[in-house]
Amino acid sequence: MTVARLNGIAVNYEVAGSGDLVVLVMGTGSPGRVWKLHQVPALLAAGYRVATYDARGTGSDPVSGIGRYDDHYHSQVPLLTDGGQGTNGVGPMTIEDLVADLAALVEHLGGGPARVIGTSLGARVVQELALARPDLVRQAVAMAAHARLDPIQRMLTDGQQGLFDQRVVLPPTYHAAVTAVMNLSPATLRDEDKVQEWLDVFEFSAAPVSAGERSQLGVSAQLTDRLTAYRRIRVPVLVIGFADDLMIPAYLSREVAEAIPGARYVEVPDTGHFGYLERPEEINRLLVEFLAAE
Repeated sequence: MTVARLNGIAVNYEVAGSGDLVVLVMGTGSPGRVWKLHQVPALLAAGYRVATYDARGTGSDPVSGIGRYDDHYHSQVPLLTDGGQGTNGVGPMTIEDLVADLAALVEHLGGGPARVIGTSLGARVVQELALARPDLVRQAVAMAAHARLDPIQRMLTDGQQGLFDQRVVLPPTYHAAVTAVMNLSPATLRDEDKVQEWLDVFEFSAAPVSAGERSQLGVSAQLTDRLTAYRRIRVPVLVIGFADDLMIPAYLSREVAEAIPGARYVEVPDTGHFGYLERPEEINRLLVEFLAAE
């Protein structure tokens, strides 16, 4: 990993390949290395220069030496949460902070315009960057996109923050089961061999909500309805909804595509919130085809 001081924090990032720049933006509490199993190889094979990074509050700050930066990989699925006490920007933050960090990274890597791809909270960051700094965005992809949260997502976010605030630690087996039910599709859950592999990964990577994840959850809790604002986005946008997503239901992604002029919407069947890991071949095909069209 390379480290850059951007906006007053240490940002861990990696860049591979050559060609036009693509920057990948992860969701709440997850480090950039999650992209490395499926999406990075596909984009490198398509001829792009690909950057991944640990967003504010994830990973660890090598300057302070605090935090667990665990590069252990399962044979099929990387760890989906940092699970440590990373210090790169832990503390109160806003969506504007996350957008400014992404903008600073793009500028640090050459100034753009870059192709930017995000999922979940990362999708929200990408959408806001496309609105605030269109000069830095050539194309944008928003997976599990949303312009607002419905009551279920808001209560779930509040509950996740409460786990940290009340120092509640879920048993690893319970964490694994809940994570599987909330983030995988029924198609995967019906396949007992496949779901057992996922459960093993989720149990292995189970950890209390970290301070950084708590901070990012606070960002989600502050989000307001941005559908009207997104009508001003003018860069090419692909919105991908995951048909069986319980965390960000597909209808919220469809709303974003309908609001952004000219946006393309694709809903991928048999995918939950981790659709980019659950059906990587289909997701990678959609990404490469969209990026090649510009």
